[in-house]
Amino acid sequence: MTQMRRKPVPFTGRKMAAILVSFFAVVIAVNVLMARLASSTFGGVVVDNSYVASQKFNGWLKEAEQEQALGWRGDIARDQADQAGIGLVDSLGKPLAAAKVTAVAEHPLGQRPTTTLVLHETAPGHYAAPLEAGRWRLSVKVEADGRIWRTVGEVQ
Repeated sequence: MTQMRRKPVPFTGRKMAAILVSFFAVVIAVNVLMARLASSTFGGVVVDNSYVASQKFNGWLKEAEQEQALGWRGDIARDQADQAGIGLVDSLGKPLAAAKVTAVAEHPLGQRPTTTLVLHETAPGHYAAPLEAGRWRLSVKVEADGRIWRTVGEVQ
């Protein structure tokens, strides 16, 4: 038996160009994907002094555990009157009335100045305050029954 030999295929400039274009297309696609994921998941919260923040971190964890143990829940949304609002319930699901509710509204991209809001009770357990149209990140602080509870949410 005789073996048939294949004729060697020459490596041309077109093949090299196809390899280069394919390589850079993959690199660019991965970079675009990673940039999109990074910008959609991280709100850009940065502390002024990382050393001071590291020293306070365990205290923040303890406060968060105490707040979570309260069992309070809040739903942040924009209502029909174009106000930012939060509906608060306690661990039993009852409206949390007569609370002092404040919030700090930050624009996610820092394009607008930070705004401090004082939310007023409009119905038992529901608090609202006027807020300029757009997407905002609200850091809400609730004081009721001598306890403090915090939550963060977004409104659009």
